[in-house]
Amino acid sequence: MALQSHPQPSPPSSGDKTKALDPLLHAFGFKIEEVTPHKVCGHLRVTEKSCQPFKVLHGGVSALISESLASMGAHLASGLQRVAGIHLSINHMKRAELGDLIYGEASPISVGKTIQVWEVRLSKIDPSNSGLKSLVSSSRVTLLCNMSVPEHAKDAGQALKKYAKL
Repeated sequence: MALQSHPQPSPPSSGDKTKALDPLLHAFGFKIEEVTPHKVCGHLRVTEKSCQPFKVLHGGVSALISESLASMGAHLASGLQRVAGIHLSINHMKRAELGDLIYGEASPISVGKTIQVWEVRLSKIDPSNSGLKSLVSSSRVTLLCNMSVPEHAKDAGQALKKYAKL
């Protein structure tokens, strides 16, 4: 009797992952690459959807990316307890223009039982040398943690469990 091999399902694309984890980030074209309690990162090609009228990345989109990445990381770092952003401070250093590729990375500065502080750096990737990045914005996100998850949102952490590297 011959053994039949069953094809393994292909891993989800970063677009599918982002859609499941954060539909709003997905709507702007952001693609999440890695999700752990110590690092959340991904990239965005600057398009018309994410630009202000002057064809540069909208500062509000940078803030959205920052709070979203920090919140995912804090949610994981708190053991999938509910988290809520209570302060966001962002500095914009350099513009990112239509067509630029942006890399975003969030990492924890302090992980306490009730408060976490995360740093998020958005950098423009040099098209001629992907190892070269120039800082576009830097932010600090402070989050209240270990809040109980309301009954209507008990499944809120399921997508993170599915895609996170714990």
